[in-house]
Amino acid sequence: MTTTGADRDAAGVQPVRRSWWWWGRRRSVVLDVSLAVVSALECGLEGIGFAQQVSLPVPVGVLFGLVVGSVLLVRRKWPITVVLVSIAVTPAEMGYLMGIVGLYSLAASEVPRRFTAALAGMSTVAVYIVTMVRLRQDVAQADVDQQDFDPSGWYVPVVSLFMTLGLNAPPLLFGLYIGARRRLMESLRERADSLEQELSLLADRAEQRAQWARQEERTRIAREMHDVVAHRVSLMVVHAAALQAVALKDPQKAVKNAALVGDMGRQALTELREMLGVLREEAPAAAPAGPAALPLAAVGRAAAAAAEAAAEDGGVGGDGPCLDALEALVEQSRQAGVVVELLVMGEARPYGAEVEQTAYRVVQEALTNVHKHAAGAKVVVRLAHREAEVAMQVENGPSDASAADADLPSGGNGLVGMRERVTALGGVFVSGPTDAGGFRVSAVLPVPEAVAGAGAL
Repeated sequence: MTTTGADRDAAGVQPVRRSWWWWGRRRSVVLDVSLAVVSALECGLEGIGFAQQVSLPVPVGVLFGLVVGSVLLVRRKWPITVVLVSIAVTPAEMGYLMGIVGLYSLAASEVPRRFTAALAGMSTVAVYIVTMVRLRQDVAQADVDQQDFDPSGWYVPVVSLFMTLGLNAPPLLFGLYIGARRRLMESLRERADSLEQELSLLADRAEQRAQWARQEERTRIAREMHDVVAHRVSLMVVHAAALQAVALKDPQKAVKNAALVGDMGRQALTELREMLGVLREEAPAAAPAGPAALPLAAVGRAAAAAAEAAAEDGGVGGDGPCLDALEALVEQSRQAGVVVELLVMGEARPYGAEVEQTAYRVVQEALTNVHKHAAGAKVVVRLAHREAEVAMQVENGPSDASAADADLPSGGNGLVGMRERVTALGGVFVSGPTDAGGFRVSAVLPVPEAVAGAGAL
């Protein structure tokens, strides 16, 4: 896209232009100087006859003609002055070239049209009067005795009118045409610059929207991968810590914990394989130029596909984890040694896929945070089915000092991801410590009327 004049000015790139007074280009200077020289020579020669008619010295008449003719030099800057001078010297029968070029310059300039019309009318009247007087004198001196008509009746006025119009009309009309064409070109150029600027702004906005979409997709991918992998890996670490603690004291429990760790590891590997498999299927179709060119949408679909296996023990369907899998999710935490109580209030009914997935992820991430930060704490999971919303709350008490801490790392993204998920559906998310020293996570998700009505049926 070409750079507009405004862009060049903003960037500090100014065109290098040599100063030629009021002329913009060198050829304009050459043209006006040439016209002024020719006009001065013409008026100088006509000044000889003028000096003889008014009984002045010939050098005075020539000098007067040279000065008058040189006025044409300023036709671009002061076209009104040129026309007024040509009108003033019309009785002296000099300055024909100056009158023609002056009318053209006046009509082509930005002078208001009322001034142009007035000056053109004055010039036409002056030329008409002088032409008619001169023609009458010539006719009177001619031998018309043999002609059977009186030339003073109609011949002289009509011929004078035609001569005046033939002298003044062409430059005036041509100047009006050139001025209109120039203004049209400037208008088109300004419109093109304006459209180019608008296109540039639209391109910038499109780039901003694309960048925003990429950022949103990255955030969604990070949230999906965090929810899919972090929970199982956290349970693996908790079981491994319990295995280390009871390996010598209770071999049977150690074997059970080892089996649980193996199951969790296999499930985590299955989810990772799902992600990698979808990514490898999408990469050839996208034909990326390099590793960084992998479409984010493919990664998002990979994370969504892996999410389908996040709660395979709880009967998760093809649309991802749902509220029916909460019992299995809670049971996994119980097997890790956490005391979890699940309370369901209201009549259970199906919701939309996004609502059920978000509710499941909130409970899952809250239990993961319990494993990380509140070892040995008692947990209460509440799920309430209401008329137009579904609410969930995960509350844990203070951690047990005697319980072994698994020392799980935390990136601080769990609560952020939960809040993003809930607010994206128009819900309310609240989290914070309790008076008893524990922590509470609460979320309320609105249920669309269509889905709620279907569930009521």
